[in-house]
Amino acid sequence: MIENEMMNIDEMGELKRPMQELQDELMRNHRIDPNLYIEYDVKRGLRDSAGKGVLTGLTEVSDVTAYDLINGRKIPAEGSLYYQGYNVYDLVDGLKDRKFGFEETIYLLLFGKLPGEEELKQFVDVMFELETLSGRFVRDVVMKASNANIMNSMQRCILTLYTYDSDPEDISAGNVLRQCLELIAKLPLIAVYSYHSYRHFRKDETLFIRNPEKGLSMAENILLMLRPDGKYTELEAKVLDIALVLHAEHGGGNNSTFTTHVVTSSGTDTYSSVAASIGSLKGPRHGGANLKVQDMFDDIKAHVEDWTDEAAVEEYLHKILNKEAFDHTGLIYGMGHAVYTLSDPREVILKRFAKKLAEEKGMMEEFALYELVERLAGRLIMEQRKLFKNVCANVDFYSGFVYTMLGIPKELFTPIFAIARIPGWSAHRLEELLNASKIIRPAYKYVGHHEEFIPIEER
Repeated sequence: MIENEMMNIDEMGELKRPMQELQDELMRNHRIDPNLYIEYDVKRGLRDSAGKGVLTGLTEVSDVTAYDLINGRKIPAEGSLYYQGYNVYDLVDGLKDRKFGFEETIYLLLFGKLPGEEELKQFVDVMFELETLSGRFVRDVVMKASNANIMNSMQRCILTLYTYDSDPEDISAGNVLRQCLELIAKLPLIAVYSYHSYRHFRKDETLFIRNPEKGLSMAENILLMLRPDGKYTELEAKVLDIALVLHAEHGGGNNSTFTTHVVTSSGTDTYSSVAASIGSLKGPRHGGANLKVQDMFDDIKAHVEDWTDEAAVEEYLHKILNKEAFDHTGLIYGMGHAVYTLSDPREVILKRFAKKLAEEKGMMEEFALYELVERLAGRLIMEQRKLFKNVCANVDFYSGFVYTMLGIPKELFTPIFAIARIPGWSAHRLEELLNASKIIRPAYKYVGHHEEFIPIEER
């Protein structure tokens, strides 16, 4: 049993009162007048008054578009996502029945071109050779201090891999590429093994560690390692592969990728950079959103007796928007995006595969409920908030449903996102190292007071 070294506020005993006083002092002295943000035209969240991201850098890795320029005016359009210039719709359609879609995407993001058959075969062989963790590392690192938040376990394991690297501080392009490829290959093992360790040591379940198999795709090996019987269908592997492709990259401005740029610009090592980006993705406003969507649908299914009753579903969505139901935040999760207006291409593609998987799993009633909520929610949000900008479903809307149908536990929802996104982080880290020359340092305006120092005995 792991000792609890950290106390919560209720366990503090004699410390509870002074700790509460310190918290009160904190709250009194760290509130900034919100009007000052307007007065100084602060780009809160690095966004302008219209919510558009402030330009902070250049990238060739990917492009996200949601408008057409007609006669000098920006007109909302169907969303598009490009990896190294290739439209993600074309990439997914071009994969057809090939099973190494995620591996092809990794190659494209890192090297700026699609691999030929021989290049892909060689790359897949390289990635498999890197797709290993020693028994000692699994025992001494992965299994130690296990907990339910696998993102935390992944950060800890990645930072520990620094000590296993013979040259961890070398930030030359070649060495960073080697480190990135190793981390991309090892992260699925770290995530799945961390989950199994948590279930064993915290839930007293049987521990099983299965090694990945050569010749299988990364998606296939994730399902192989995760499931007790190691079995999966061809469609299951294909859908997970597509999900990884769609989450692999999304421009330099998303929070975790911007974190990659910020941390990389300081000149730090690859392990610290990736751990920082995982810390960003862990947040519920970023990578954890699909969990909120899944919890919201569980709540809807529990409170709406007839899922096909459009009026009943709409009434409950009104309750959610009015902060009367679910988590009382007034948010319909999975709806809306900072960039996309009419559609999120990732959601459009994933929905298509979600339907195929729902048909195979006999879960078309649930899929129909998702479709109904998607159709109603955009209009309701626009009416409630008096918005003129269209509100579309984002990729998180169906991803949790897809993972659930694949038998992936909720503890691994966000880690799967991290497994998918680390190729994008790697491409941006290399781009930052090869092109930028200054540490990223935005400005903050001081709006506090200048005080005369008073010795402690006179206070």
